[in-house]
Amino acid sequence: MTVTLADVAARARVSPATVSRVLNGNYPVAAETRERVLRAVDELDYVLNGPASALAAATSDLVGILVNDIADPFFGIMAGAAQTEIGRAAGDGGPNGNGRAGGEKLAVVCNTGGSPERELTYLTLLQRQRASAVVITGGALEDPAHITAMAAKLTRLMEAGTTVVLCGRPPLPAPGAGSPAGASGAGAGPLAARIPAAVTFDNRGGGRLLTDHLIALGHRRIGYLAGPAGRTTTRHRLEGHRAALAAAGITGDQDRVTVHGPYTRDAGQQGTRELLLRDPGLTAVVAANDTVALGAYAALRELGLRIPEDIAVAGFDDLPFARDMGPALTTVRLPLIEAGARAGRLARGRERVPQGGIAMLPATLLPRASTARPHD
Repeated sequence: MTVTLADVAARARVSPATVSRVLNGNYPVAAETRERVLRAVDELDYVLNGPASALAAATSDLVGILVNDIADPFFGIMAGAAQTEIGRAAGDGGPNGNGRAGGEKLAVVCNTGGSPERELTYLTLLQRQRASAVVITGGALEDPAHITAMAAKLTRLMEAGTTVVLCGRPPLPAPGAGSPAGASGAGAGPLAARIPAAVTFDNRGGGRLLTDHLIALGHRRIGYLAGPAGRTTTRHRLEGHRAALAAAGITGDQDRVTVHGPYTRDAGQQGTRELLLRDPGLTAVVAANDTVALGAYAALRELGLRIPEDIAVAGFDDLPFARDMGPALTTVRLPLIEAGARAGRLARGRERVPQGGIAMLPATLLPRASTARPHD
């Protein structure tokens, strides 16, 4: 049965005129009403101007790039590299024969603020605009309901002809499947059209490299400033850290010396104070990313502690400012530009989908002046 505008209006408890205004974007609508309409559109799978099957041949020149925080260099670097590749005209790269390479595309960056609701809303809007491709950057929320909603939404996008690429994010399970997307051999056969390509980082390996480095220097009492709980990036980096501790025989209550918080400077500053209250004998602090490490530096300076003489500090990502911190920050480098560029080429069909649908990019340890042997 065909879903009508009236059906959407009834589900959202608004007038058909309000639904039209939301979808056309030509009249101001209250944010709560707009969210309700878009949720109803998504739940009913309402598609403008005909069935979804007709959209595959009518995708637009629009490409959406979803980021958690455009002000965060981690996302800005990847989005910039992806946008550069997406904007290249035909002839700048070799198409893989799927018919998507052509003229220039317009890349639009969508800032979700880390909100799962906004993430789904932007995907709905991009579906309404018949986007030719969508690139979703950064870690994923580990909430079963959101995972299910995302998997269903991405499937609908791909069925409508939109190329979907995950960048810095592990693959989602396909709806109704018991294994991660990509595990069944993406890139070939009818299933490939329903599996997003994924360019991911070795966050676990990077977390282990960093903690192995501190252990090799002689550190045994190491605090950890983790990212927000319930995020894949947070969990994977923390798992790598704890795997290194376990391999070295370092036991104890690791939860006591682990503080979760946003990937922000303020969280790093507050978290470092909390860690030292819990265990004043810590000789090293590992930050979940370089921005959090900035906050750790600030807290230690306020407490009159020297880096690395009194306490070592390490970060993650190798953001551009890391080498200019005083002292230069020991960190793990992720190939952010390469990841964004590859995602952009995949979105344009100028790079073949990797074997299994997933390209894992390595992490590299960069020892600098912020880590040294613990004082006696």
